[in-house]
Amino acid sequence: MSDRGWRGRLGPAVGIAPGARVDKFEIFFDLVLVFSFFNIARATAGNITGRQLLHALLVLAVLWWCWVVHTVIATRVRVGEGFVPVLMVASMAALFCFALALPQAFHNPHGGNAGPIVVAVSYVLIRAVHLTLFLHLVRNDPVERRQLLRYAPELTLSTILLLAAALLPGLITDPTLATLVRDGLWITVILVQYATGLLANTWGWQVTSAEHWTERYDLILIIALGESVISVGLGSNLIGQPPTWPGVTAAVLGIVFTATLWWAHYDLIGPAARIALHSTLGRARVLMARDAYAYLYLPMIAGIITFALGAEGIVHDIAAPGVPISEPAHGPDVPLLFGGVALYLAGNMLFQLRTLRTVSWLRVGTLGLLAAGVPVAMPLPGLAALGLLTAICVGLITAEVMLMSESRHALRAAVFEERTVHEANEAAFRSRWHDNPSDTNP
Repeated sequence: MSDRGWRGRLGPAVGIAPGARVDKFEIFFDLVLVFSFFNIARATAGNITGRQLLHALLVLAVLWWCWVVHTVIATRVRVGEGFVPVLMVASMAALFCFALALPQAFHNPHGGNAGPIVVAVSYVLIRAVHLTLFLHLVRNDPVERRQLLRYAPELTLSTILLLAAALLPGLITDPTLATLVRDGLWITVILVQYATGLLANTWGWQVTSAEHWTERYDLILIIALGESVISVGLGSNLIGQPPTWPGVTAAVLGIVFTATLWWAHYDLIGPAARIALHSTLGRARVLMARDAYAYLYLPMIAGIITFALGAEGIVHDIAAPGVPISEPAHGPDVPLLFGGVALYLAGNMLFQLRTLRTVSWLRVGTLGLLAAGVPVAMPLPGLAALGLLTAICVGLITAEVMLMSESRHALRAAVFEERTVHEANEAAFRSRWHDNPSDTNP
């Protein structure tokens, strides 16, 4: 690349090496997702209805698709090196505006369309940055340029549909019809996006570093779990009130059952899936990366946001001054709490099935317990309902630790051996810097 111009001065785009890990800029970029998840929860928590939950899932699905496209780019180029961070900052700004406008995306169609327009325009800018970087990456490869054109219908149609969802409902006099049209357009956007991902198969896509891909998605799942803790603490005003024993107990139970959900993925399933993706090559690796991570992480993220909404409502009532401790949970809090955890575990089971080709019947039974627990917990005091859920989750993890002890030890031994060999290879490579220090001079 020429040294002239801003791209030359900043440096060229740097490709992904087979053993690459997630870089610091990618984590910085994902901080916008923290705000996005939090804002979705905040927009929904104020008035939880079936339609509000639908809207939350719709915006989450579109937001997730934007992030998936971003991670696909990151399989080709280091987003924190060369001139690429400049484009990524522009994408971050557009994504932040997208998140800011999410609460107004589904307001009364006749009450002003500033929010929906900001959402649509921000989406266009995010995808424009993605397209610009993709075009740069394939500029010297006519085959890849043709493959990239296959995604043009999805990009064009989803953009047109979101703009139509922002503008068209305001022209319809019947409010009910206007709302149906807007929701229908959003649903169509999602169908177009995810159907394209299924039909595209491996068009111009490769996963050079399985380590980078799995680590990136594992980090975003941790971010979502962390957001649920923030949502419960801030949204329920737990921090803004004097501590009480019921409030402290509810907070502890919330941390414990959230930790069990972390354990359910990261203790065994996540590390084993990483090895499975490493051992898979070519087209099969791309399909596993798409199905297990790009698609099946979405229900897990949705489950986290859902149970955070339920936990927030229950903890708010428990910690509120003057509310009797025997007061049952109100409204949809218990179904959201138990249903969100069930959705998370169901998504994780499908992830396990796709990557490891196994099914945990213990988890199938846990889903049954969660379903049966909803009518049992509904009349219970909120603290008791939270305790019941925590007992189910802790029971699942305890049983898995006891029954799968040999598998856990074997997996950890394999990971330890892998890390030891990797470290030895890195040490041998870097020893040349000590043997020939002049080679490292600029």
